[in-house]
Amino acid sequence: MADDVCPKCGSALGEITETSNGKKLRRCSAGVWDSRTKKTIGCDFVKWLPVEPQTLEEVCPKCGAPLLLVVTRFGKKMKKCSASGWDKVAKKATGCDYVEWINGTSKPLEETCPKCGAALVLYTTAAGKQMKKCSTSGWDRVAKKATGCDYIQWLKSSSSKLSPGEEFLPPFPEDA
Repeated sequence: MADDVCPKCGSALGEITETSNGKKLRRCSAGVWDSRTKKTIGCDFVKWLPVEPQTLEEVCPKCGAPLLLVVTRFGKKMKKCSASGWDKVAKKATGCDYVEWINGTSKPLEETCPKCGAALVLYTTAAGKQMKKCSTSGWDRVAKKATGCDYIQWLKSSSSKLSPGEEFLPPFPEDA
């Protein structure tokens, strides 16, 4: 079957594996991931598999149908109505048009910003990464630039799994 063969080298594809953020992939069996150098040795082909939508226990506020948790091909998450669809011929949406994008959350902290003295917040991204940042920071959509204080401190993940993108970062220095 063509789906089980690497298009780069003709070798068989390996087993389906899942990343820490829930994405599934199949690597070429002729390639091996070297966690020390953070590079693939051999064939570097990776086939990303689509993430299946999950049905939520919530209902659509517009039509009452169940909501789905959907992950886009770029990793963004949204809740959308299960009664929605896509007409491939007409190239337009059909059914209910309810969509709610899932963004990060902020919680106030009892700490002050070392740069400006304002309160800090604990911000958790939709992917689950956390940072302490100044409560005055923001984004001007019209000017497309950051506003307020720019203090950010990314927090180290408490789990042993890597967060998305961390596989490309250099390792943390060992405490001696």
